[in-house]
Amino acid sequence: MQHKMTLQFTHQDYQERAVQSVVQVFDGQPLATGEFELVSSAASVNYAGDGSIGNSLVLTEKQVLENVHKVQANNIIEAVAALQADRWTVKSDEGHVSDEFCPHLTIEMETGTGKTYTFIRTMYELNKVYGFKKFVVVVPSVAIREGTMKNLEVTRSHFAADYNNVPCLPMLYDSSRLNDLRHFAQSDALSVLVINIDSFTKDNNKINQQGERAFAPIEYIKTVKPIVIVDEPQNFETDIRRKAIRDLNPLCTLRYSATHKNPYNLLYKLDPVQAYDLGLVKQIEVDGVEPDVSYNQAFVQLERIDAKPKGVTAKVTIDVNEKNDVKRKSPTLKLGEDLYAKSKQREIYADGFILNEIRADEGEIEFSGGRVLKLNEQQGGLSDDVMRFQIERTVAAHFAKLKKVKGLGVKVLSLFFIDKVANYRAYDDEGNDVAGKFAQWFEEAFEKYATKAHYQGLIPYTANEVHNGYFSGDKKGKGAAAKKIWVDSTEHGSKKDDDTYTLIMQDKERLLNMSEPLQFIFSHSALREGWDNPNVFQICTLNETQSQMKKRQEIGRGLRLAVNQQGERVHDKSINVLTVIPNESYEVFARTLQQEIEEETDVSFKGRVKNARAKARVQRKVLSAEDEALFKAIWQRINYQTRYSVTLDTPELIKKCVKSLVDVNQYPRVQTPKVRSRKAKLRMSEEGIQGVETGIDESNASYQNVPVPDVYAYLQNRVHLTRSTLFAVLDQSNRLDELLINPQAFLDTVIAAIKTVLQELLVEGIQYHEINGKRYEMALFDEPVETYLSSVYPQTSDDMITPVDKTLLEAQPLDGDTQGPKGDAFNCVMSDSDVENRFAHECSIDPRVRFFFKLPSKFKIATPLGSYNPDWAVVFENEERVYFVAETKSSTVKADLRRNEHLKIECGHRHFKLADDVTFKEVSSLSGLLSQ
Repeated sequence: MQHKMTLQFTHQDYQERAVQSVVQVFDGQPLATGEFELVSSAASVNYAGDGSIGNSLVLTEKQVLENVHKVQANNIIEAVAALQADRWTVKSDEGHVSDEFCPHLTIEMETGTGKTYTFIRTMYELNKVYGFKKFVVVVPSVAIREGTMKNLEVTRSHFAADYNNVPCLPMLYDSSRLNDLRHFAQSDALSVLVINIDSFTKDNNKINQQGERAFAPIEYIKTVKPIVIVDEPQNFETDIRRKAIRDLNPLCTLRYSATHKNPYNLLYKLDPVQAYDLGLVKQIEVDGVEPDVSYNQAFVQLERIDAKPKGVTAKVTIDVNEKNDVKRKSPTLKLGEDLYAKSKQREIYADGFILNEIRADEGEIEFSGGRVLKLNEQQGGLSDDVMRFQIERTVAAHFAKLKKVKGLGVKVLSLFFIDKVANYRAYDDEGNDVAGKFAQWFEEAFEKYATKAHYQGLIPYTANEVHNGYFSGDKKGKGAAAKKIWVDSTEHGSKKDDDTYTLIMQDKERLLNMSEPLQFIFSHSALREGWDNPNVFQICTLNETQSQMKKRQEIGRGLRLAVNQQGERVHDKSINVLTVIPNESYEVFARTLQQEIEEETDVSFKGRVKNARAKARVQRKVLSAEDEALFKAIWQRINYQTRYSVTLDTPELIKKCVKSLVDVNQYPRVQTPKVRSRKAKLRMSEEGIQGVETGIDESNASYQNVPVPDVYAYLQNRVHLTRSTLFAVLDQSNRLDELLINPQAFLDTVIAAIKTVLQELLVEGIQYHEINGKRYEMALFDEPVETYLSSVYPQTSDDMITPVDKTLLEAQPLDGDTQGPKGDAFNCVMSDSDVENRFAHECSIDPRVRFFFKLPSKFKIATPLGSYNPDWAVVFENEERVYFVAETKSSTVKADLRRNEHLKIECGHRHFKLADDVTFKEVSSLSGLLSQ
């Protein structure tokens, strides 16, 4: 029986930052009843007389803008001058006039970093803090709709544990079950409606038609003023779609994407460079396949068709005789023109290459010999040879990756994008499915690698069992005789695609399971956004011309970090590598991807895509007797393992916490919600009743008879300090009045201040102790390190490693080409990799350095903030021998380092104080080791 995998979820700091960025926009809203049992005439929930239960915004536009500015300042985002929002006037049946506004809030998160998880958590958090109950998720396609429903399903138990089993009602809009919308409107639970944009943009959509009802079903949604989450909002920037979203009467819109066209009120940004450098997505390598130019066949490619009033022409690329050689050129053809003449009498075009027909509507041309070319298609040349080799390279990469990760319980998937279904799945004369050329080539390549000695038994299935295709299809015939005819579909989100997308969404866990044979997936290129699988490690594009798919779309299907058979994320960077096999060179692919990212995000991705053909396997050298002695001398001084204990200075903790809380620039005061009043006189005329505004007023919401919450229980559950310590912090901060204004917001501010100070004092009070008998073994260096030639010192132009003297390995692997301090992409100016490269070079040429080596990644020091891996060990000798452990940084200025990184390094200082004759220093160059 196949084991049912359950995907596991962990709390990620960057996702929590995105969640809190939204929550803080509503700072000052009345809090949810429950933990604090607040009672107020102003509330974030509206219980209407018709039974509907909706959201209510108490904040003014000015307050929301102030909150947006605070969030933007915290996240180092340029502040907007004015709140970007929809605004309209509402007149009640009684004639009351009110101005409404709907702010648009943008969260930018790179593909593969858990965007859907983040907005689901945001819904739970907004419900917990303010009591907001109604959310509508608007999606642009069937694929994303199914993915959202799947995410709501698989995260249910995870969020139930985090949010005290709060009831959550997810609902998929179904035009045949319109009465479900009434249940959505009247439910008192956290309610989430997922709906495709095309379901409500047109007047003739069922949701907009009154029919025999008293009102159109969309009114159920409007009544509850939902928070509308717009997934991939770049697909909604037409007037019709913007109006459709506005017609839902949203309290606000939360807009999530990696590629926004209009980042309204941007609150949080995690761009592709940050995600890549922080290891939140797979690293990318490219195994480019391209042919030599061959002039031995009749090469022709249709570039474009131009339909003009004077006639229709076709631009093609062919091989043309020149004076000294043959060149590939692109002439424009009219009907009746002959490629033999256009090619300057090349014999291979002599028969059957007169242009007989241009079918502009179908995007194709036909020559006299019956040859038909579609737009961007090429014939002749070596396209088949290229695609066949791409398939083989993909299979080779698949087997190599599987051998590396199978023992960790990680299944490997490979994804092929194809532009013609017939190349994979064809039909015989009787209409039966037969293997196309791609399927045949794949099975040949699979057999080749499955029978290699070092791969035998790795995949316990036949070639026929491990691959399949997901395509759109049409049913032909009736009843039992009906056959599914697979078609090329490029219309995104069409009805033909529904079955395909639904199947893939529902089978994600099945595909991840080792007991499921399917490992190689062939898909039409229409399968782009909305589907991805964390264990896609290879993506191959099989086209008869260069792929027209955007590179970011292409790699987006495989960027998520891998999961094992327990459904747990694997964070090892050496495993999380996505190999792309395009029909173009590594240089072209990398340049195009970089250009796309720069155009869409204004950040540079330079140097981050690696060449799969330029890898290095770095091994330990056989050392001379002198070098062996130097290595052992420093290794035996530093290879001890430790544990730590902490002494906390409570008076100092109280003093520093109070100082932080008194600084309102660091921790701003909690705001009071406002209650707005608008007066209007009514005038009656033949046109109807009109309201004329006569006055505006607003005041702070009154919190009368508020029961005092169990403050200490709330705080102690989160910071684990004594009541007396917490009392001292609260009392001396002189901010207790804010407890009655907005208890939860105030207490969360206190928690943030205490945690920050507590971490610093824990490090100040830390003491390390050797663990008797536990030392790191030399065997840590025995296993070869596989990396890229661009990530080792020394680098050579001939793609070969030149062994370096005075060190343990043949060469020195570096920490990655473009990372900031330990992977911090947010503050990177000069990369740590550049610094490491320079440091290694200085060590290799300075005669005073006798021996040096990079400490292995498994050499870790425990700290209260997680494990810490220092960089270098150095034996220095001038008049006397000195032993160093060095942490190389692009900046050694405390203010430039991430706070957590600085605290970990401080723990490193404490740890190495136990070492005899060893000095631990942070440096940006070798000279820094010698300075006092």
